[in-house]
Amino acid sequence: MRILGITIPDEKRLEIGLTALYGIGRPRALKILAQAKVDAGKKSKDLTPEEENTIRTIVEAFKIEADLKREVSANIKRLKDIKSYRGSRHAKRLPARGQRTKTNARTLKGVKKTMGSGRRKESKT
Repeated sequence: MRILGITIPDEKRLEIGLTALYGIGRPRALKILAQAKVDAGKKSKDLTPEEENTIRTIVEAFKIEADLKREVSANIKRLKDIKSYRGSRHAKRLPARGQRTKTNARTLKGVKKTMGSGRRKESKT
């Protein structure tokens, strides 16, 4: 089963398989399946063509994948352009929501780089 160019895994339950699409998590996947009247435990290979089409039409009504990514990046760009605090944090690649940065900011800051003492080691010759 393919939706918007993304293949939904055949061997996973639909509830989990729909989360392969950017912008669809578990709660939204469950709402989509309830609206389509399809069992959440069913696998995508066991769907009938009618069920596939109903799920596809419901999913395409949401803003997902490229459209959502474009909107999120536009929001971040807007914050940077108006020079808001959050925008400056995004520009510096630091946490934007008040988390501490002395420790535990590794997701954004990257791998820890240890600094030296500032003195060069003398060679023994």
